[in-house]
Amino acid sequence: MLNISNAEEVIHLKAEEGKDMTMTLRAALENVKDKSVKVVLDNATYLFKPNFAYEKYSFITNHRNGLKKIAFPFQNFENVVIEGNGAALVFHGQILPFLFDHCSAVSVNNLTIDWDIPFTIQGKVMASDKKAQWVDIKMAQKGYSWKLKKGVITFPNIDGYHYTGLGNTLTFDEETKAVAHGALDESYRPEKVEKREDGIYRFYGKMRRYPADGELINFKGPHEENRYAPAFHVISSANVVFDKVVVHHALGMGFLAERSENITIKNSGVYVEKDSDRLISSTADATHFCNVKGKVLIENCRFENMLDDGTNVHGTYVTINKVIDKHSVIIKLEHFQQLGFEFAGSGDEIWLIQAPNPDRGEVLTVKSVDSINDRFSKITFNEVLPSSLKINDILENKTWNPTFTMRGCTIQNHRARNIILKTPLEIIIEDNFLSSSMSSILFRGESFFWFESGQVGDVLIQNNTFYNCATSGVEHAVMYVTPRLGKAFDKTAIYDRNIRFVNNKINTFDNRIVWAYNTSNLLIEGNQIIQNTQKVQLFSEAPMFEFVNCSDISIKKNTYSGNTTLGIKTDKKSKETIEIRKNTAIEMME
Repeated sequence: MLNISNAEEVIHLKAEEGKDMTMTLRAALENVKDKSVKVVLDNATYLFKPNFAYEKYSFITNHRNGLKKIAFPFQNFENVVIEGNGAALVFHGQILPFLFDHCSAVSVNNLTIDWDIPFTIQGKVMASDKKAQWVDIKMAQKGYSWKLKKGVITFPNIDGYHYTGLGNTLTFDEETKAVAHGALDESYRPEKVEKREDGIYRFYGKMRRYPADGELINFKGPHEENRYAPAFHVISSANVVFDKVVVHHALGMGFLAERSENITIKNSGVYVEKDSDRLISSTADATHFCNVKGKVLIENCRFENMLDDGTNVHGTYVTINKVIDKHSVIIKLEHFQQLGFEFAGSGDEIWLIQAPNPDRGEVLTVKSVDSINDRFSKITFNEVLPSSLKINDILENKTWNPTFTMRGCTIQNHRARNIILKTPLEIIIEDNFLSSSMSSILFRGESFFWFESGQVGDVLIQNNTFYNCATSGVEHAVMYVTPRLGKAFDKTAIYDRNIRFVNNKINTFDNRIVWAYNTSNLLIEGNQIIQNTQKVQLFSEAPMFEFVNCSDISIKKNTYSGNTTLGIKTDKKSKETIEIRKNTAIEMME
């Protein structure tokens, strides 16, 4: 380690071929005395294993909490620079590559992340029999770690660890590596597996959808087990920039930021390395932002072959478990992957949401927060609580929400949605190429199950290209606005507002373009829609546009080329205030 000034310490980590660099890096970081550090890497390959890594019990939102081994732990630094110089960082086993915890002015540039052995396994479907309930799979061997013993396949069998089952299962197109047309998510537990000739294994057991011959199939372990950690975990940090950073594989998300401020990801990506036979990059979302504030920018990035969304930008709903006195409540984190999340801090402004109205209501200011355990906390407010406050009312943090811009990105060939949007501040989605297995763009605040807030109020989606979206066997749309409100809420109430879907090019095989519930002031203008015949339609009876419990919808100056006559469908409430004019080949249905 070289000290080049009083204000910055520099670690030049020199690569040694085949050597585990974890201990060398750890020793250098533990000797840093300053609050400013730069790590300089060579244009070379580095190997990092978990055996001698720094470890910490970590609460990681939307992942599995626990004791984590961390290769690059950065905590309480005022300035961090990772100068990659084209370095290829290869990880082994269960390890979290990068943690930035209570750091500011973080810059990571010009490096790649990968694993020597992925935590997924895959194969090619050779035959199947729905009646007899079996499927024959030629399993990929080289570069993967699995074994068959007594009729059970276990994987990845790395450092003594394996999943309890095959778990989440999905099929892909062999040629394009996109999710197979009409595919369904499967939590697969075969009754038994037997070895046959020529590297083929027969899996016995019921499936939701038996894959077609020639499709590729991937297994990633059970849902409760298959999110160890993201490649980059940013928590309680500010002013973080990733530039020319590519994640080829991750044991969870690619980039995760929670309760942080001002995050930029540019000229970067999450995708499988060129010429690799692997189907999967990250086993969860490419990018994910939970209660981030300030500005979030994703620009000129490429996200492919993840097993979840391209991005998800959201806050957190918590429920009131107990009203203690006129100023204090006990709140509850509801979803198991939220446990330990820091919902609020002193000085934060909090919205109160009281059923049956899902709208944000009175604003309260936090005086103090006392953690009881990983699920419950006591929050004391400066203001007197309303007398109407009751158990199971919902709180949402007003302070920790970002503006969000995604520009010039390509997102394709992956499970789930391209983009999920749930921030109340300005959102701009422009000049992207988007292709999805589920809805390309999803708006879904959820007051149950995931408890991800919340309502949007200023959205511009313009000049994007949407190509063959919603290929899943479950019905979706190019853009889907569909809040999930709990039983206590009014299902007819307006939830999302002020969405502008304008000047986009849509070239897709199925009918549904926009499907919206509980939305007001939705503008759909100047879009060019071409319905192609490249894929078999999955939901040919669905309309192009459908609105339920909406108001003030405007559909104008859009053009359609294709064979469907199923244009615009509304319920009675939505029809009362809809505006339809100057469209080509798009009519209201009777």
